[in-house]
Amino acid sequence: MAQKKILVVDDEEHILELIKFNLEKNGFEVTTKDNGEECIQFLREIPVDLVVLDLMLPGIDGLEVCKKIRTIDGLAKLPIIMLTARSEETDRILGLELGADDYMAKPFSVRELVARIKAVLRRTEDQQPTVKNTLLKVKDLVMDTEKHEVRIGSEKIELTLKEFELLKILIENRGKVLSRNLLLDEVWGYDYFGETRTVDVHIRHLRKKIGDDETGEYIETIRGVGYKMK
Repeated sequence: MAQKKILVVDDEEHILELIKFNLEKNGFEVTTKDNGEECIQFLREIPVDLVVLDLMLPGIDGLEVCKKIRTIDGLAKLPIIMLTARSEETDRILGLELGADDYMAKPFSVRELVARIKAVLRRTEDQQPTVKNTLLKVKDLVMDTEKHEVRIGSEKIELTLKEFELLKILIENRGKVLSRNLLLDEVWGYDYFGETRTVDVHIRHLRKKIGDDETGEYIETIRGVGYKMK
């Protein structure tokens, strides 16, 4: 198996050294940057498999970097794990809504970070296209799991990887109530330590993109439990 390439972006030198050492010990190829501008320039030129991105960076912060990464050709679904010394829920939610796949607050366990990186990469690999062309349909919504496309009528809907995965599992289990913990396990691939708000954030963003926040015709919230596809 090819060695996975990780880009770590943080303005604290000892954090970069600590993460780089532990990731290389676990078989990853690691590049480090200490600011957002260099991160974006690097990603425009050299492909990586995942980015570990600090929120508090000099110049443009991690949230803006995340937003810019998503606009670069081919990087709309690049896995991103955000790090921050700030633990406010609004920061976490904003980071997730901008497309981060995971979020860890400093100080963090390096072993946990490595485990989360492996889990995110494993989930990404599991989403590689197969030879089977499967069309999933709910009313006017059509999901093509081979082309990784979602359309409502003739309109193509742009979804992040996690939004696509959430929508897919909801459609495949149409009519069944799926708990937040089950969705965390199925979509994120590991115990998310009770952060069920992650599901709510992604569902809210997904609903907005498919117009369900206004019509309510696709996804139903089951209070205190989770969600189901109508």
